[in-house]
Amino acid sequence: MAAPELDEKTRTELEAAAFRKLVAHLRERTDVQNIDMMNLAGFCRNCLSRWYREGAEERGLPLADPDAREIIYGMPYKEWQAKHQKEASAEQKAKFAAANPGH
Repeated sequence: MAAPELDEKTRTELEAAAFRKLVAHLRERTDVQNIDMMNLAGFCRNCLSRWYREGAEERGLPLADPDAREIIYGMPYKEWQAKHQKEASAEQKAKFAAANPGH
């Protein structure tokens, strides 16, 4: 079965709905660390917030990184770090360094 042909407005609405669900899912899954996401998928919550900010800027809307991160994390980034971020293991750091040289 082929995907239905969608007009631009409907496609944008569906993409926005999927994005909102992804953000809500990541807010609930505070046990999933950003370094694990980077090691497995090549992106993390910080990447999403950067892409969000870049999208705003492309539309002439200034958005600071801390504000974009708060939109994605659902709270200030420093608060999320204090509540949920764990120290990365040596293995996680090595895997990240190997997969993301210069990052």
